[in-house]
Amino acid sequence: MNGMTGRGDLERLVPLVQRAAQEEVLSRFCHVAASCKADGSLITEADLAMQQRLITELEQHWPGTRLLGEEMTQAEQQALLEGGKAGLWCLDPLDGTRNFASGFPVFSVSLALIRGGEVVLGLVLDPLRNECFTALKGEGAWLNGEPLSLGDADGELAGTLAIADLKRLPSPLACRLATTPPFASLRSIGSVALDWCWLAAGRVQLYVHGRQNLWDYAAGRLVFAEAGGHHGTLEDEAVEPMDLAPRSAVAAVGAQRFGSWQAWLRELPE
Repeated sequence: MNGMTGRGDLERLVPLVQRAAQEEVLSRFCHVAASCKADGSLITEADLAMQQRLITELEQHWPGTRLLGEEMTQAEQQALLEGGKAGLWCLDPLDGTRNFASGFPVFSVSLALIRGGEVVLGLVLDPLRNECFTALKGEGAWLNGEPLSLGDADGELAGTLAIADLKRLPSPLACRLATTPPFASLRSIGSVALDWCWLAAGRVQLYVHGRQNLWDYAAGRLVFAEAGGHHGTLEDEAVEPMDLAPRSAVAAVGAQRFGSWQAWLRELPE
């Protein structure tokens, strides 16, 4: 992709995104009004300003590679995805907009590079905590430049901490998770990109989500996979196409734990 080759370019990309987030996102935290989009989700001035900033700056540094952003129409997104076989940025300029608009301090910027139908680079920035999660396909994952590796971490479900967004799951499954969970405790933090990255850092061990978009998961899921995590979907898709269709997500730290988690999710209620 037009000069984007590996760690050197990633090291150029990180400060670019950090600076943009400081100026376009953090400067507006607790000082911005939100409005509703057609699907009921929120949008703020920070979403739009961050997206436009990165469109401009990425084009300056890596010309010729287009950017697919959340704050575009579906027709624009589809045209970019179909025409971006050689390389395409995929951006969520503010993942956790409702948190951001409410003053709840958990949100992120998520940027991925898609090439040849797969994500080859991921960057998720938590600007409030100054945590930047990055990954290159086949080369590893890092938190602020330090390697992330889940190693052989494994164990039973009973002692784990889980993240789940109950409102986006089928009602029977959401009820089971709420009333007879196999884990020790449940969280929902409101940023899909950080869900994946906190899994990659070992802060939680189980994950299930019923509906997330390409710009939500592209970067964070690569970080988790490169850290050694295991993931799939509720539908057990063998191959997940790189398209705009929302996807479910199932993930766990540890191969044995992932298998046990999948088995529990497949069980039919009595």
